[in-house]
Amino acid sequence: MIRAATVADIHLIVEMIRALAAYEKLTDRVVLDEERLQEHLFGAHPFAEVLLAEEDGEIVGFALFFHNYSTFLGRPGIYLEDLFVRPEYRRRGHGRALLTAVARLAVERGCGRLEWSVLNWNQPAIEFYRSVGAIPLEEWTTFRLTGEALCTLGVASYQDRSRR
Repeated sequence: MIRAATVADIHLIVEMIRALAAYEKLTDRVVLDEERLQEHLFGAHPFAEVLLAEEDGEIVGFALFFHNYSTFLGRPGIYLEDLFVRPEYRRRGHGRALLTAVARLAVERGCGRLEWSVLNWNQPAIEFYRSVGAIPLEEWTTFRLTGEALCTLGVASYQDRSRR
C-alpha cells in the first residue's frame, strides 16, 4: 500500500533517509536536522512531499519529491529526490508502486515530466528504471553548489545587488 506521509511519520522518514544513505555509501553526508526536515515537509510552506510504501503495517520504502518547472515545455514537472525500498523488501513491487504513484501525481497535476538522478554504480536501480521506460539523459551533466561555494556565490551576489 502507498500512502502520503504525515507529520507523525517524521521519525520513520529520517530512518529511511539514513537507510538510503547507508545503501549509497554516503552516511557521512547526512547532516539533516529532524525538526528542520519536519518544517520543510509539513510546515506552512512545504518544499517537498513524501509517499510511503507499507507492507503488513510496516514502512518498507519511501519516495521524496518536489515540483520543478520546464521553461521549454511551459509546464511544471516533478523531481524525484529519493526512492528507496529496504533491501529485505525489494523485488515485491514496492519500488514500482512508489514510482507509479509519483508518476500518477505528475499526470494528475499536469506535469510535463518526471525526472531523477541515479548513482552510476547502482546497476540494479538503472535496470529497474529502464524497465519502466525511463531513459538516461547522457547529454546532460549535473552541477551542484554546496557549502562554502554556495555561500560565497550567494553572499557575493547579494552584496553586489545591495551596492547598486
